[in-house]
This record gives sequence, structure tokens and C-alpha cells, in this order.
Amino acid sequence: MHTMIKHLILSILIIIATFSTPPPALAEKVIDIDITDAAIKKINFAVPWFIDKGKGEVIHESGKKMANQLARGLEFHGFIRVLPPKSYGGIQKQNWTSLGVNYVVTGQYMVEGAKLVMELRLVDASTGRMLLGKRFRDKIAMKEQMVLKFCDEVILKITGTTGVSSSEIAFVSNESGHKEIYLADALGDNIRQITFHQNLAVAPRLSPDASKIVYTSYHRGNPNLYLIDFNKSSKLTKAISRRPGINYAPAWDFDGKSLVLTLSKDGNPDLYRINLDGTILKQITRNSGINVSPCFSPNGSKLAFVSDRSGEPQIYIMDMRSGSSRRLTYDGMENTTPNWSPDGKWIAYTSKTNGTYHIYKILAEGYSKPIQLTLAWGSHESPSWSPDSRQIAFTRVRNGKSQICTMSHDGSWLRVLYSRDGNLSAPQWSRRLKFY
Repeated sequence: MHTMIKHLILSILIIIATFSTPPPALAEKVIDIDITDAAIKKINFAVPWFIDKGKGEVIHESGKKMANQLARGLEFHGFIRVLPPKSYGGIQKQNWTSLGVNYVVTGQYMVEGAKLVMELRLVDASTGRMLLGKRFRDKIAMKEQMVLKFCDEVILKITGTTGVSSSEIAFVSNESGHKEIYLADALGDNIRQITFHQNLAVAPRLSPDASKIVYTSYHRGNPNLYLIDFNKSSKLTKAISRRPGINYAPAWDFDGKSLVLTLSKDGNPDLYRINLDGTILKQITRNSGINVSPCFSPNGSKLAFVSDRSGEPQIYIMDMRSGSSRRLTYDGMENTTPNWSPDGKWIAYTSKTNGTYHIYKILAEGYSKPIQLTLAWGSHESPSWSPDSRQIAFTRVRNGKSQICTMSHDGSWLRVLYSRDGNLSAPQWSRRLKFY
């Protein structure tokens, strides 16, 4: 399902006509780093292989895998380069300054029955002084979470902002033969299919704590809204809105207790607030054009959304206390899919430029010109910010192939995120997961 609003409007009109009757630790030193500054030289790290302390301090394959995961997590943030362990033998005792290394992360671990004890340290290579140390003791199956947690604390230590390797990304893929919802760790590990409707499932939205996900599926004939609670052992899919017409593209409020979505039950597609059992709490817009793609500000005080009330799809901002709305975008004839940065400063969105869709950002307060972020050929849509507001995930389509890409917040460092069969689209980046 194409994300552009003109196609959505056409789909809405078809759906309304078809479904006219109801269906049944404190940092000692912080380096202020802007990862998008071209003048910034990457920081050189070394992550030698972890040592099995319980078996004579030898290096096993598991120690290599954990070190590799930590290295990938550090490099994922874009301003760190990790020296390949094979280039120095992977041994922890080295003359690091002679290798041009700024920081070293060392690790050792020991199995104690069903538990794994892991000790990780961040060391200043020039002085040999430990800047950060962490000891974990948990189930062996939690070893990846231990590594990701420490990785994000290293990023916090050197930049003042927690890292994002402990986040997830939900997306749509048709690799099963149908468009279904998938979920992946940000690094691309543990990619799993979470819907099995064998039909069209779209618009995944993770709750603020990533414990739940809502999405729209057509498997019952109507575009209904469904919820999965990952904390429940059954993980059953629950329909929470099956009203006639569309039940589409919800936005979670900042506290995770309610949603705003588009319903067309009375004919016009308008925004409504519902609770998690589907009960309507409030109608937010009333017959002022087609209103879709809601997205809350980080504190829930404002709502960005798309409306064609001016004749063309544009982005509006509503004050949730007063209910008043103001138009945010004036440049471009088709501006859609707004996504608010977690720091509250920017709204990224999709805009049609010379017949092609590109990603832009604009100051959420308005009164500024939008900044085009994607410039290369292909279609670029559906932006979603990383938890630290430093990166943006989005859909890129080239030669009929749809992929999920990320870029830094100024449009540099564009890369394909996951190499998978089929077409991937509509990424939605979670907040950081709380492992500990």
C-alpha cells in the first residue's frame, strides 16, 4: 500500500463505497560530537575478543561473537571506526596508541550454572585509565542484551547522549508472499515475522515502551486495527477497531494509554482518540477534508497530521489542549507522513519534488524553510527518527525494489539497513528498550 496520500485518498473513497454497512552513572568527560559534521574525524575504537575467565582466560567463538556485536553496535552510530580484531590478533594486551586507537572496550565473562557473568570496561587508550565499567549477571540467553546495554552506555559516556543499539524497528515485508509486519533489532539481528494473516498488513506502530504494536490488516475484508501485546504469553492478535470503512495509521500517545487514528465510519476520514479496547474517547477533527497520518510530539501536547483541507495534502499541527490547528508546510504540493523527532525540534516528512518523493525536515515550531534530506534518484518515503534524533529510517524504492535505509539527520551517510528477500517498507523506530 503506497504511503502517498493521493493514493490513500483514492483507497479511502473506494473503501467507503465498498464497506458502507458495518461488518460483524555520571560522565567524567563528554565529547560533544555532531555525527553529521563532515569535519569530524571518526573516533578509533578497538574491541578485542572477549576472554572466558572461567576457562583459563582463553578466547572462544562465543567471545568473538560478543565482541563483534559490540563493535557493530558502536559503528552503527556513524562516528566510530572499530579496528578489525584480526589486524592485531584480537588480543587485549596491545600498545593501542601505536595502532592509532583512541578508546578500547575489553570484556571477560564466566558461566556460573545457568547464569552468565560479564564484565566490560571502556578504557582511554592514551592513559590506560578506565572511564566506564559494568558487571552483568543474568541468564545466558541475555548476553546480547548485556552487550547492547553497555554499547549504549559507552555512547552516553563519550557524547552525553545514550546510544540506540538497544532499539528495534518494525516494518512491512512481502517476503512471505504477503505484506506482513516484521520486527528487528536495530542492528539487524533477530528479525522475525510477527503477523501471519496471509493478507495485507500495514502501518505498524510500536508503543512507547515497545511492549505492544498496533497495525491495520485487511484479512477480514475491512481495514481493521489490531493490537499485539508482547508481554502476554499468548501474544494473540486482538482487533481493537473494526468499524466500517478505514481504521488506519494510529499514533500512540506519549504515555501509551491511548491512540489517535483515522476512522471513516461516518463517511469523512477524521481523527479520533481511542483507548486500547477501541472505545472512542474523542473526535479530534470534523469534516475538514481528509485527515490522516497523526504523530504526537514527544510530550503529547501537540499532534502533527496531514489534511487536504487546503486543496492539497499538507502538514498541520494541533494543540491538544485548545484543539486549534495551524498549517506547518507551505512548500510543495504533496506533503505527507510527518514524524516528530524525539528531541521535539524537527518534523521529518515526505514531499513530492519534480514528480519524485523525497524526505524533508522542518522545524516543528514552523516559520522556517524545509530542508531536503534525500537527493539521489529513487523514491524516498515514510521517515522515522531514531531515539537519539541523530538518524532517520525511511523507505527507498529503486527499479521496483523497496528497501529500508537510514541516514544521518542532515541527509549524509545513507545506507541500506537490512538485506532481505522481498520488498521492505514503512519502518517505525522504537524508543530504547529497557533491558536493565
